Amino acid sequence: MEKIFKTLDEQITILRNKNLIIDDENYVKDILLRENYFFINGYRYLFIKSLTDRTFYDGTNFREIYALFYFDRQLRNILFKNILILENNIKSIISYELSRKYGFKEKKYLNPHNFTEDPKRSRQVNDLIRKMKRQISINGKEHAATKHYMSNYGYIPLWIVVKVLSFGIVGELYTILKTEDQKAIADNFNVDINSLLIYLPIIANYRNLCAHEDICYEHKTQKEIPVTKYHENLNIPKMNGEFIYGINDLFALIIILKRLLRSDDFHMMLNEISYEIDYLAGRLHSINIDKVLDRMGFPKNYKEIVRMD
Repeated sequence: MEKIFKTLDEQITILRNKNLIIDDENYVKDILLRENYFFINGYRYLFIKSLTDRTFYDGTNFREIYALFYFDRQLRNILFKNILILENNIKSIISYELSRKYGFKEKKYLNPHNFTEDPKRSRQVNDLIRKMKRQISINGKEHAATKHYMSNYGYIPLWIVVKVLSFGIVGELYTILKTEDQKAIADNFNVDINSLLIYLPIIANYRNLCAHEDICYEHKTQKEIPVTKYHENLNIPKMNGEFIYGINDLFALIIILKRLLRSDDFHMMLNEISYEIDYLAGRLHSINIDKVLDRMGFPKNYKEIVRMD
């Protein structure tokens, strides 16, 4: 069925017909105009009776749906700034370890012999080297530091190059390193190689999601993280022998950040998230905050992860 344009008044009528309380039409019109009616589709599911009966629970107020939307925006901002911190940490450590071992000029650190010697992956190695050279060529002209090194020294060291490489490229770079180099990098974070190989694309996925203002709080990733001591220590419930939280949900990302961020950064981040959760809880009336936490994959005792080693 073709979708047709609806005025703000018509949009409000549709919402009221779906059993949604609107107590201030001017307030709602302003939100709908600024944020787009479509945002309601993404945040309504916790408030509707069923997927077949898409009317809202009795007593549901438009302000509650907007509160969830606003919470998700704040959550994205908190996560994004901390993912950027971690991105810088990862890039810095990779550039340090590779420069120390292979040299800091492009012809040295981009030598195919520096990477996995698995003949089945030689094409991937060469493809990634080409991608890196392309990003250096394109982004390097717009970055002050890369222009400085090219103008004054005729080359761009790896610790500068990583500044212009996308996080996706850096994550892919890690996958084609020699095992001893992967281990040296993973050791800096006190994690094993396999965990870091799983963590990097999940971090990249959330990074892109946050950057593009997609729904974050209930996002599920295709990859699942391995079980950690945090799953056990938090006594996360199981179903059919498997943990129901912290595997491919937002809490899985929290566990990743717990393992990779500096403890001070993680502590501050979780305090900010906790504040936003408590603030949202005070604005919900038709549903309980536990329903939101369940969609996020957060156990009720999620705050205890801060104190765990």
